[in-house]
Amino acid sequence: MDRVVTLLAPGGIEQLQVSEQTPQDPGATEIRIRHDAVGMNFLDIYHRRGLYPLPAYPAVLGVEGSGVVEAVGREVTDLKAGDRVVYAGAPVGAYAATRLLPAARAIRLPDSVPSQVAAASMLKGLTAYMLLTKTYRIEPGTTVLVHAAAGGLGSILVPWAKHLGATVIGTVSSEEKAELAHAYGADHLIVGRDADVVGAVKTVTDNRGVDVAYDGIGGGMLAKSIRAVRPLGVVATIGQAGGPIPPVSVDELRPGKWLTHPSIMAYITDTASYLAAAEAVVAMLASGIAATIAREYALEEAALAQQFLEEGRAAGSLILVP
Repeated sequence: MDRVVTLLAPGGIEQLQVSEQTPQDPGATEIRIRHDAVGMNFLDIYHRRGLYPLPAYPAVLGVEGSGVVEAVGREVTDLKAGDRVVYAGAPVGAYAATRLLPAARAIRLPDSVPSQVAAASMLKGLTAYMLLTKTYRIEPGTTVLVHAAAGGLGSILVPWAKHLGATVIGTVSSEEKAELAHAYGADHLIVGRDADVVGAVKTVTDNRGVDVAYDGIGGGMLAKSIRAVRPLGVVATIGQAGGPIPPVSVDELRPGKWLTHPSIMAYITDTASYLAAAEAVVAMLASGIAATIAREYALEEAALAQQFLEEGRAAGSLILVP
């Protein structure tokens, strides 16, 4: 019997229940994967709270993982038992020792990429690819603002932006996290939850503002991000770890700033987009640009891990190990 973590209903971590399940036989176009590791994301928190409702309850959370193919459906020809794979995106259901997965979502892992690193990095890497190449194409000389630059996404977004030639301004909540963000390659850091983000950005950019800001904090930070962007620049709001976002007046976007709310889950629903992005991410992982794993938890400790993530204490990514 395998362990699985089930969300009984939207709510707090007390709604997460550990139970046993029998490994299932894959359908014609499915595989069964035995997880080496399961990646954790703030999206899991949104799903648990019901901010992004799931189709039905009880449900199994988790949108990324890595491991070994254990069984394949009769129509699956490009994968076999024993292959190492990673995946991200829908269908949700990674908080389990084994799971069924559409074979089209499975991406082969090169031997040089450890399973734990892949599980911690895949969705964040896909998000970074979307933000850096589709939301606003980063080129040499681009100046970017990355909030939570020492977080799970920041650990990939910052070095990948630097790889593309950008100047990176990062925000962090503490000196400890500033050291991490600096190690990731951030050129300038704004430290402290109450720091004058707009003033610091204006100083660094000679009052011009950044070309693009990536804001996963939400709350009152989005208004600051908008003010920190140059005219005709872009603000991408990608989460609200710091709380709900108050209404934004159209006047805040003067003179001609662009506000966008890209969704990585929507972007990678398209199979061609997913495969192209995944190929780029795996190449980045093989080159050494990957998420930093802050902590590992046993699968049975999923509730404890979610609490730690939700409190904003994680400097890096968290993974569950079945």
